[in-house]
This record gives sequence, C-alpha cells and structure tokens, in this order.
Amino acid sequence: MAGNPAFGNRIRELREAKRQTDPTFSLRQFAQRVGISATFLSKVERGEFDPPSAENIIKMAELLGTDADELLALAGRVDPELDEIIRQRPKAMAEFLRTAHQHQLTADEIAELTRRIRRDRQE
Repeated sequence: MAGNPAFGNRIRELREAKRQTDPTFSLRQFAQRVGISATFLSKVERGEFDPPSAENIIKMAELLGTDADELLALAGRVDPELDEIIRQRPKAMAEFLRTAHQHQLTADEIAELTRRIRRDRQE
C-alpha cells in the first residue's frame, strides 16, 4: 500500500479536534464507529496505508461533521452515488462536466447554477 499522507493528516487533525470536546473520538473508538480496525486507522492517519473505501470515508465525514466530497477528493475517491448518476446519463453528464471545466466555472458559479435548477424544479 502506497499511503496518502495528506488524507491521513486531515483525518487525524479532524479527529483530534473533535476529541478535545468528545472523548469518544479516540483513535480506537472512532475506528470502531467507522467499522474499521484501530490498527488500520492508525496506519491511514500516518500515511502508511491508502484511505479506506468511499463508504467508510463518507461515514468518517458524517461522524467528524465535515464535507464528505472534500474528504473523498483528498483520498482520490468518488462518491459511489456520483458513479451511478454518471452511468445513468453518461454522455450528458460528461458533456456537462467538460463544459463546466472548459469554461472554468468557479465554485460560486456552479453553486448558482445548482440553486437555479433547484428553484426552477420547485416551481
């Protein structure tokens, strides 16, 4: 296993910050809540092992109160839900993503498009 020090450092940082106010965020207890071994989590946090599955990263984000997509990106993973969405409409989704990328849409511009779509679909 190659490891991912950036991901491991971020998980440790988030977990330790939570542990300051909640003792259930010890390495052992957090690993148990995620459903992985404490040894594995320790090696992930030290950058010795690759990050866990996307499902476990999503669970970590939920427990840590942070954005799952950011942790998934840091881990080099994609939410399985997004894989399914792309598979349902591969050509349209690929074209949309490429267009957004080619036109260098900012995060704010993408958020505005999302708000418009949600608003238009609610009417």
